Amino acid sequence: MIVIKSKEEIGLMRESGKVTGHVLNALSDYIKPGLTTLDIDDFVREIITSHKMIPTFKDYGGFPGNACVSVNDEIVHGIPSADRVLQEGDIVSVDVGSTYKGYVSDAARTYPVGKISEEAQRLIDVTRQSFFAGIKYARVGYRLSDISHAIQCEAEAAGFSVIRDFVGHGVGRELHEDPQIPNYGKPGKGPRLAEGMVFAIEPMIAEGTYEVETLGNDWTVVTADGKLSAHYENTVVINDGEPELLTLI
Repeated sequence: MIVIKSKEEIGLMRESGKVTGHVLNALSDYIKPGLTTLDIDDFVREIITSHKMIPTFKDYGGFPGNACVSVNDEIVHGIPSADRVLQEGDIVSVDVGSTYKGYVSDAARTYPVGKISEEAQRLIDVTRQSFFAGIKYARVGYRLSDISHAIQCEAEAAGFSVIRDFVGHGVGRELHEDPQIPNYGKPGKGPRLAEGMVFAIEPMIAEGTYEVETLGNDWTVVTADGKLSAHYENTVVINDGEPELLTLI
C-alpha cells in the first residue's frame, strides 16, 4: 500500500531532507585521494548527529555503517572500512539517510576522486541526467512506470545500462515503503501518481552490463563485469504541479 503523507509529515521530511542534502553537498569538497571510506562514514555521522538527527542506515537490517560508500564497480551497499583508501581516478557513490522525529529522507550522489577519466565523468553526468529525465513524469496523473521508462531511455541512449536488481522505493516513516520504482520498463504501467506520495527515486547506471554480483560480506553489490557504476538519488514529493526534491538544496 502506498502511504499518502500529510502536509505535517512532509514538513518533517523536509527538515530531514535539508540535512541529507547538506551532507551530500559537503562531501563534494571533502572527498579526495587518500581518504578511507570509513573517513567518509565518520564525516556523514558527524554532520547528521550535529543536527540532532539519526543516521538512518546505521544498523538497518544489520548494516554496520552510517552511510553506504561504494567505490568504482560497487553499485550499492559498500561497507565503510579503514582499509579502503580512495585513489586518484576513483569514483565513489555515497548513499545517505537522515531520520528526524521518525521520518526519513534518502539520497545519493557519485563523486570523482581527484582527476577522473572523461568516460567516468560522463557516466556520473548521465546518471544524474537520467534522474531528471524521470522526474519530468513525477506529477499527478502520470503512472509510476512513466518515471522508470524515462530513466531507462536517457541512460541507454548514452550507451550505458540500467541496474535491474535494485530499485527506488517509497519513503516516509520507513526507509523502504511501497511502491518499488524500477529504473527501467514500459511506460503507462503501475499506479497513477497522487499528491502526497513521497518516493526515493534512484537511478543506478552501469558502464557495462547490468548484471550484478554480491560480495562475500553479503552486502556490497558489484557489477558482474567489474566496470564502473554510478548512483544518483533524491527524496521526491508528488505535488499538484512541480515535484519537490527534499534532498536537493
